[in-house]
Amino acid sequence: MEEGRLANKVAVITGGGNGIGRATALLFAKQGASIVVADIQEDKAEETSQMITDAGGQSIPIRVDVTSGADNELMANLAVDSFGGLDCLVTAAGISHANYVSGDIEPDIKNVVANRADYLERPGWEFVEGDPDHFDKVLAVNLKGTLLGMQACVARMLESETKGSIVTIASIAAKHPDAGPLAYTTSKAGVWMMTKKAARMLGPVGIRVNSIGPGFINTHMTAIIDFMDEVETAAFNAMIPLGRRGEPAEIASAALFLCSDESSYFTGEILHPDGGFFTE
Repeated sequence: MEEGRLANKVAVITGGGNGIGRATALLFAKQGASIVVADIQEDKAEETSQMITDAGGQSIPIRVDVTSGADNELMANLAVDSFGGLDCLVTAAGISHANYVSGDIEPDIKNVVANRADYLERPGWEFVEGDPDHFDKVLAVNLKGTLLGMQACVARMLESETKGSIVTIASIAAKHPDAGPLAYTTSKAGVWMMTKKAARMLGPVGIRVNSIGPGFINTHMTAIIDFMDEVETAAFNAMIPLGRRGEPAEIASAALFLCSDESSYFTGEILHPDGGFFTE
């Protein structure tokens, strides 16, 4: 691999088996980092890791359920034991609803199409009848999972006195209530607030914590959009000033900036690569 903006760095990427996580892992490796690819889908983590090693980089995969503190500890230890340290964490693991499985469109169709159709004639009841257990599951993965990953990796940084960089993956849904279901928007708002609080707490030891709030990106999570008819797709794209969904590589580029020395005075900030959908 070429010497690059992350030369001699060690990065942990959760959700690294596909989408934004995979794109980030590949880009970071290209820029010189050694990568721990973590994903609950072990085969996908192995695929990403193999892509990196085939290109001449250093990578090791691990199956991680981000809601498990023990799994997150194993992940952080693997980085230190395999590569001698831990400099960067990107928390790309996440779900859009309780039954979400990356790469399986059927639960998305049921959640978005069938469920929504039922509530068109019963406005307001979708909020009342929302399953609290489903709410808990989304927050467990998106919010608690982010916390546990951060805690495990920051502990290793503190132990080695590493001035590391943490990048959480929030969403435009952290600020825009129409950008996802109730549990998802709530979880991502929590990720953004936690990022700001962690940045304040960790700034004095030189660990930077920033967030990325992507818009609608071409991943498994937005694949349901491809099932719209042409008129609906055109109307959807018209909501985005740049007229298209983003690509995972475009989010990875933002993560690279935040993990590189080029962003050395950034902490507690959020970047929104979203084609202009949300502006402030």
